[in-house]
Amino acid sequence: MILPTVKKQQIIKIALLLAVLVSLPRNIHVYNMISSGNEQFESVWVVDFLFRLVFMVFFSWAILEINANVVYIKFKLRGTFATVSIIVLDLVMLFATLTLWKALHPIIVDSPLSNEGRGFLTFGYVTLLIVLYFIARILRLQANQRVSDIENEHLKHQNLQKELTALKNQIDPHFLFNSLNSLTSLIRDNEPATQFVKKLSYMYRYILQSGDSDLVSIREELKYLESYTYLMKTRYRERFEIEVNIAEGLKGRKIPPLALQLLVENAVKHNEISESNPLLVRVYSRENSIFIENPLRPRTTMAEGTGTGLLNLRKRYLLLQQQDILVRTENGIFQVELPLRKIE
Repeated sequence: MILPTVKKQQIIKIALLLAVLVSLPRNIHVYNMISSGNEQFESVWVVDFLFRLVFMVFFSWAILEINANVVYIKFKLRGTFATVSIIVLDLVMLFATLTLWKALHPIIVDSPLSNEGRGFLTFGYVTLLIVLYFIARILRLQANQRVSDIENEHLKHQNLQKELTALKNQIDPHFLFNSLNSLTSLIRDNEPATQFVKKLSYMYRYILQSGDSDLVSIREELKYLESYTYLMKTRYRERFEIEVNIAEGLKGRKIPPLALQLLVENAVKHNEISESNPLLVRVYSRENSIFIENPLRPRTTMAEGTGTGLLNLRKRYLLLQQQDILVRTENGIFQVELPLRKIE
């Protein structure tokens, strides 16, 4: 999941509120002293109040920004690394703030800070740091939850669209399968034609069944791809070849249904296939990714298409896998990489 940024306006508002709340008890005490007739405290109180407030606001803003955004968005850290980095950065910010505060206070306020005052200052900032840490955690969890809710709603909408499409086509599958069975009985003596119809029937059945699943195993996808390849080789014969080399240990991993077939189909649709320029599509695995690549030889007359196949696959991959597919064109080779998630 791509993590969202906690809004800066929200962080600034919380920083201001905390700074005022933390400063409030002392300010009320000093104000009561002034109200009771100790007017000599008045000018010192105003400067001291503004000095403390500015430092509190800056410190609160910096800690919230580091804890809620910087570590997760800028540094892109997760898990234990993120927690350790947050603790280290928080302690550095605390030490730097206290050092700067103690150095500037006598200059700006023109009033020395007692040992008791130094101890109370350190205690106050440490307490504020702890409070800010937990507030930042809540802000980060809320932001993540909002994105998760949006993605879930999007998936629900897609599922509803699938159900609607299935209802519209409810009668069509029975008619088609009955027709294919009838065709098979008519061409029973023609083995290539019978095999072609069986592969076509399997493909259509797989498309219908996969509509109920967001993810399928690579093993299932390869079986479907084999049927699609049979149809293409029947059509193009020696002009079309495909090499499939997927590590056995990866075949249990999950990908969106029809992902491999769509990429092979794109290669067939958009590239020249002729006796002089046969098309070779390679499907292979490397580490934790599957690669589909082919020589780039664009057709002189482009095949009809909406151009949204690869875009739709990328959107499905982001939603279901929280990963992005990688598209490259190097040295006349068009390549698409599908990163795989580990089985949990």
